[in-house]
Amino acid sequence: MVTGNFTTVVEFILLGLTSRQDLQILLFIVFLTCYIVSLIGNIVIIWISSTNPRLHTPMYFFLRNLSFLDIWYTSCVVPKMLINFLSVKKTITYNGCVTQMFIHMTLGGTECCLLFSMAYDRYVAICSPLRYTNIMHPAFCIRMAAASWFAGLNNSVINTVYTLQLPFCGANVVDHFFCEVPTLLELACADTSFNKTVLFFWAIVIAVIPFFVILITYINIISSIMQIRTTTGRRKAFSTCASHVIVVALFYGTVFFIYLRPGKIHVPGRIHVSSYDIMATLFYSVITPMLNPLIYTLRNKDVKLALKETTGKKIVLWRK
Repeated sequence: MVTGNFTTVVEFILLGLTSRQDLQILLFIVFLTCYIVSLIGNIVIIWISSTNPRLHTPMYFFLRNLSFLDIWYTSCVVPKMLINFLSVKKTITYNGCVTQMFIHMTLGGTECCLLFSMAYDRYVAICSPLRYTNIMHPAFCIRMAAASWFAGLNNSVINTVYTLQLPFCGANVVDHFFCEVPTLLELACADTSFNKTVLFFWAIVIAVIPFFVILITYINIISSIMQIRTTTGRRKAFSTCASHVIVVALFYGTVFFIYLRPGKIHVPGRIHVSSYDIMATLFYSVITPMLNPLIYTLRNKDVKLALKETTGKKIVLWRK
């Protein structure tokens, strides 16, 4: 669309993961499989932790929130990516790009805060077990989860509003598989230094601060575990935290790889994103949400037992 002396962007071209046509079908099958596994795994976690009384605890309340979040985290990225694998013209409308960016940033910020809430739950359970039920009561857990969602939403609203105020006049080629704020800032035909400052500030608030608080929390947890006299007790305490530590490492490791490294190379007419950046973004946006249910299921005896009990009851009722 032409406005004045420049062309206003109405759509963006997503170059995706590869330009090789012979790989498009293969990638479609691979990521469709990942998406289906992610949906099934997270739905099972929500279902089993909601229906089995054994799992009606703060830990699994936060896990249900994480699984619900992961369903939408992948759903705001993967369906469009699958469509583009089978399309000749790999485009996304301006409104669609902004919507994808807003949802992805909301959910990413919320996940950072939820992982902190889950770490605090483990801290209280191990360091103050006698006060656990008094501290982690249902109302407090709901407030922590609500605060996590509010923080993620607030972060996304502020960054999206400032991004929408920028003019986009011609450059519309994105060397990525989805829209994100740093990508659009590089394509804007105006000074984006203020936007980048706001983005950096909220990255500190939403990601860096929770991560270091989680780190301090686990230092205290490890210190408390080492004071347990029995090997069995220490092993049991470590096992209750192992799944969460793995999820935190996978998520924050790739997020920090993207956002705490030097800026991307800007080429006129398009933003160039390195293959390492794309793979890291792919990992925390698509792969990690698929792995989370597997990690919590395979490494958690309570979940495996609850799954066996629930499926066993279903089979008995079906036979009757």
